[in-house]
This record gives sequence, structure tokens and C-alpha cells, in this order.
Amino acid sequence: MESWDVVIIGSGPAALRAAIASSDVGTKPIVIDCGSVGSSTGLAPVSGIAISFDEVDSTTHRDDTILSGGDSSDKLVTARICGQAVSILAELENWGLVLQRREGGLPFASSSSGHSRPRLVGCGDSTSRELTRILEEQAMKRGIVRRTDLQTISLVMDNKQIRGITVLNLQTGEIFGIQAKAVILATDGHQGLWSNFSEGPGTGAALAASAGIQLQGMSNTPTHYLTVRGTNLHLPVDILSAGGRYRTESGEDVSPGEDVSEDCVLDLRTLNQEAKVWYAQTIRRIEERTGLDPSSDVIPLMKSVAFTLGGAPVDEDGRVTFKSNSMWYTGLYAAGRSANTGMHGEGYLPGNLQLEDLVTGEAAGSHAGAWVKDIQFAASDKISRDISKTSNKINAYYSQQGVSVGEVSKKLSSIVKNINGNNNAALSTIKELKETQISLTDDSRVMNTELLNAIQVDAMFSVAESLVKTS
Repeated sequence: MESWDVVIIGSGPAALRAAIASSDVGTKPIVIDCGSVGSSTGLAPVSGIAISFDEVDSTTHRDDTILSGGDSSDKLVTARICGQAVSILAELENWGLVLQRREGGLPFASSSSGHSRPRLVGCGDSTSRELTRILEEQAMKRGIVRRTDLQTISLVMDNKQIRGITVLNLQTGEIFGIQAKAVILATDGHQGLWSNFSEGPGTGAALAASAGIQLQGMSNTPTHYLTVRGTNLHLPVDILSAGGRYRTESGEDVSPGEDVSEDCVLDLRTLNQEAKVWYAQTIRRIEERTGLDPSSDVIPLMKSVAFTLGGAPVDEDGRVTFKSNSMWYTGLYAAGRSANTGMHGEGYLPGNLQLEDLVTGEAAGSHAGAWVKDIQFAASDKISRDISKTSNKINAYYSQQGVSVGEVSKKLSSIVKNINGNNNAALSTIKELKETQISLTDDSRVMNTELLNAIQVDAMFSVAESLVKTS
């Protein structure tokens, strides 16, 4: 059985930043994910990173965040995360992140709804890709081990202490265990519940919920207003500061989120000439997906769930907590979209999620890396028992008696989309659907994407239940 001091589950900025921080304090972490290296770089950003670099301090950024989040926003957490933004930006620039700049050489800052000052910095529509690429380079420089095509099935816990994980090797079909002193959950959000599970299976939150951890911050599902109608193409809000205009179909300029009676469109015909370079991918994607020419046509929009908030509750060190943050699950950490810091409250401020990814990733990686140095591996008997349990669960998918993955995922998505305050009925329906046996049409054990989908859908039941209970 493999044994690693720190196992990090995920592949995006939070996971990579956690790996870098863990390595920098002297441990040798491993990063595992079901996708391939670089698979997260293709994600279109919904905004840049919120950083108050053009201000005296981060006070106004903190106040804007709290105003957006309301009374449920944790003020101390918000102040701490906003206060680290400038140092985060300096570090990224030192590592080679090429930012969009303005005259004079300073980073260009975009305006956005909720921000009282321009504060979104980035690389146009390549922010996610470039940020991930820079972090991957830093991980490679440190010799951090990365394993791909590994789907984590379960966390192995013993009396609220992490022992390891069970994993499916998608290339071989092998199920095996990894012993770990610490595990950091840092995967994508659970937005796939509203669309396609491949767009956000919420693996980190699902693993935590399946292990009996009560998820928090799940009641707020933020809406992204710049999604091209009829597609899953999400456009960055920064483009509105570069000459793009958000309008009703009758031509009236409105603000994203403003209550209007008609559908809205994005008008890029007035996009600044210089900005066209930074948003070339956005223009190309629109042309390819819709056949429209942004230089002469307006782009029909719809609201969508492009990202999510909420997850395992964590303290300032990224430790997963319980009993109102007074105690922690020993050795278990969460960061980024798998975690709930309490920062966002009931409203989301654009750019804060990307900032939170980096801050929480660094915090979890640093603490876990330092903590495991004085910890010994525990007995692996429980991991072996969990492997047997997991194998039986996987084998059941091949029973030929049950419901297809597609049908179950559609039903689960429909339940989440149509809660409408009837929580008890929704919970009852989820429970009934949860007892349904998922059956595969592809009986292969090797590189079976249908099997991966079945595992992700099955794990998402716990997340869906948390969503309903807090809605």
C-alpha cells in the first residue's frame, strides 16, 4: 500500500497552491485527480482576481465583501483573506504571471458589480489558464508528484481522524488504498448539479459529506449572468470594463443582476481595440458555438450556475472543523471550492472566489506540511476494509439490473432545480433516488467514462441533500 505524508485531491489553483506550500515547508506531497495534467487550464474564467492593489489598504475591499455577503459573512475571515490579496498578486507576478496592464505599467483593474472601485486583475479571458499554468510550473520545479486518472472514492476515517483514501485507477480499473497522514480536499465546485456533472462534480464536498461531515454555506447558489444562451459558455464579467455592454434586447443598458422584464444580451461591438487581444478566446468561442459575429451581432444571454459556494467548514489553517469550529477532524483539510470559510455569506463578490482559492490553498498546504512532520502513520487495517467495501460498490454497477447513469443524473438535477421551498418532498425524492441501483451499459473496467460518471453521480447525493436542507 502506498503511503504519503500529504495527499491533495484536485488539480486547480487551490490544489496546486496547497501542494507548493506543503513542499515549501519540507514535505513531499502527492497531487491526484481524475483528469489529466493541465485539464483545468481550459476552463473559461468568470472573472479576474479581486485585489485592492490600487488602494491604501484592503479595508474597502473587506467592506464591499461584507456588504455583499450580509450578516452571515464572517468579518474576521473576510478581513484576513482580503488583506492577503496584494501579497498574493506580488507572488504570482514574481513567478511570471503576465497580467493585463494599463498605461504606466501597473496592472489593469476592471470594475464589477458590488465593487466600489475597480479591483479585478487578470489576463483577460486567460486568467484561469495562465494562473494554473504558473502554479503547475512551480509544482514541477519542486518535483511535486502528480498522478492523473485517479478517482477518489472515499475518505478513510477512524474516530474523526484521517487514515487515507480509496481510489479507482481509471486506466486499469484497479481499486487501491493510499495511506496518508493528511488529506487536503481542493477540487472543483458542485455546479454540475445544475447542468452536466462533468462541469463540476464537487468531488471534495461529496467526499466530506459522505464521510459524515456537515457541509456549510450551501444555501447560497450564485448566479452568473454572462452565459451564452443555449450553451454552457460562461463569459468573464471583466469584459464589461473593456467596452462590452450588458443590455436588454430592446437596447437599454442595465447592470448584471438588475431586475428586468426581458431577456438580456451582451454587446461587444464597442469592445476596445486593445481589449480584443485579451478577449480573443472569448470572441472565438462565441463564433464557434453560436455562429454569431461579435463585431456585428449582439450575444443572447441567460443566467446560469457557473460556480458554487460552500463545502466543508474550515478554520484559518484550512483544517476541517466541527462543533462550531472548536474542534477539527485530525489530518483533514479543505481549500478552494471544497471549503467553506464563511467569507461569502449570502452574496458573492466577483473575483473573491479566485482569491480565496489561493489563500486557502496556501494555508492548508503550509499547516498540513508542518503538522505531519511529528505524526506517525496509523495502522492500515481500516483502509483494507474500505477497499473491499468500495470494490463491492463498484461491482454492483455492472449488475445489469438498474437505471442508467444518465437517467439518475437527470432526475437528481431536476430535483435540485425545482426545490421551490418544498424541502421535505425534495429530500424524500432524493432518498428514493439514492436507493436506485445505477447500472452501466459499458462493461469495460478500463477507461470507462460511464463508470466515472456513475461514481460522481452517486457521491453527489450527499451534496444534494445538504443543498436541500439549507435552502
